[in-house]
Amino acid sequence: MIRRALRLGLGPGLLGRGLGGHREGSTLGKAEGSGGYRGSGVFPISSDVTFRTRGPGPRWEDSGSLGAGDWHGKVSEIKKKIQSVLPGGAWSPLCDTSHLPPEHSDVVIVGGGVLGLSVAYWLKRLEKRQGAIRVLVVERDHTYSQASTVLSVGGIRQQFSLPENIQLSLFSVEFLRNINQGAKVCLMSPEQLRKKFPWMNTEGVALASYGFVSSSNHMETAIGEKVTLKRIHEVHVKVDHSQEYQPVECSIVVNAAGAWSGRIAELAGIGKGPSGTLQGTKLPVEPRKRYVYLWHCPQGPGLEAPLVADPSGAYFRREGLSNNYLGGCSPAEEEEPDPGNLEVDHDFFQEKVWPHLAQRVPAFETLKVRRAWAGYYDYNTFDQNGVVGPHPLVVNMYFATGFSGHGLQQAPAVGRAVAEVMLEGHFQTINLSPFLFSRFYLGEKAQEHCII
Repeated sequence: MIRRALRLGLGPGLLGRGLGGHREGSTLGKAEGSGGYRGSGVFPISSDVTFRTRGPGPRWEDSGSLGAGDWHGKVSEIKKKIQSVLPGGAWSPLCDTSHLPPEHSDVVIVGGGVLGLSVAYWLKRLEKRQGAIRVLVVERDHTYSQASTVLSVGGIRQQFSLPENIQLSLFSVEFLRNINQGAKVCLMSPEQLRKKFPWMNTEGVALASYGFVSSSNHMETAIGEKVTLKRIHEVHVKVDHSQEYQPVECSIVVNAAGAWSGRIAELAGIGKGPSGTLQGTKLPVEPRKRYVYLWHCPQGPGLEAPLVADPSGAYFRREGLSNNYLGGCSPAEEEEPDPGNLEVDHDFFQEKVWPHLAQRVPAFETLKVRRAWAGYYDYNTFDQNGVVGPHPLVVNMYFATGFSGHGLQQAPAVGRAVAEVMLEGHFQTINLSPFLFSRFYLGEKAQEHCII
C-alpha cells in the first residue's frame, strides 16, 4: 500500500497540504539563501535560512541559556511590545525594516534561479483569486555572479530519451516563443546531414536526430517500517550585514536551491534516518562543476548552425552573429573536478573538448578560445533527471531541482507543474509522476541517457 502511495505521491493541493501551521515539536538547521518575491514584486536580500520542522516530540529548548531560537523569538516579542506603545503603533521611528522579508508568507521558495522564479510566477498566475497567495523567494547570491542560471550555455533542445523531458522542453519552447506547434524532430541519414550542414564531418555517424522549432502524522510501510510525517513551520532568514534572523512563518517551502538543494533537504531532516528506509532516503543532488568555453572561428558554421551534441559528449552552439561559439563537454565520472571553486581548467578544453570538436567540424581546427567560465550543475546522481513535487514525509516541502544541466530550458514547464501540484494536488499539463522523490526509495530510475 505504501509503495502505491509513494508512486502516486500526491494528494490534496496547497490548501489541503500546506496552509495552517502545527505547533508540535521542532528541529533546527541552517542553510543559505537570498532574494525575495512577494506577491508581484521582487524583494532582494542576502541571507542564511533556518528551517524549523514540525513533528511529534518536545519543543526545542535550552533551560541553561538563551538559544538562537529563543533569542530571535524574544527579539520579535520585544519589537511587538515597543510597537504597541509607540504613537500610531509605528515601528519605523526606531528601526527601518523595509529591507527585511515579511514575517508571514504562504510559500517560501529557497532558490531564486530560473526554476524558483518560474514556480513563483506560476503560483501567482494560476491562483484563483488575485493576491490570494503570498510568495517569498530567497536566493543566497543576490548578484547572481555564481548562479547556475546565468552561467549556463542556455541552449534549448527537444532530443531526450524520456518522453517527459521532451514534453517539458516542448512546453517551455512554446512558452518562451509563443508558438502552438508540436515537436519538430526528424531522423537524418549521414547523406542528409552532410547536405544540410556541409561544414560537418559525418564520419562515424549512423543516424542523426535533428530538432527544430517553427514560429495523520504516522504511517507504516508494507514491511512494518514506521514513519513520521513532519511539517516545516518557519524559515529564518538572515540578512546581509546583520546578526538578526527574520522568522518567516509559512505553509509551504519549495526547494529550488539547485546544486545546493541536497544540503537544504538535509536541514529539513530529509535523509536523516536508518539506511534503506524512507526516512533515511536522501535527496541525491550534489554540485558538479562544468566548464563553458567561448571561441572564435571565422571559417566556422554559419547562422544555420544548431545546438550540436556529438556522441563523444562534446557540444557547441553559435553565440551571436560574429563567428563565436559556446560549448564544452561533461567529464568522465573519475575526472570530476573539485566543486569547491569556480576556477577553469583550460587544459581540459585542449585535451578533452577540442579534439572532438575539430573531428566533427574540421573548420574548428583553427578556432581560438577567447574566454571561459565555470558553473554548477544540480546533478542528480541517481538518474540524472529532475525531482518535482512533494516529499512523502516532510509533507510541505516541494522540489524543483536535480535537472543535471537541462533545468533552464525546462523551467517554464517545471514551474507550472510544481504550481499545479501545490494548488490542485496533481499534475495537470504534463504528468511528471516519474520524477517524484519517492522513486529514490523505491529504486525506480527514470534514467535520462541524453545528458550533455
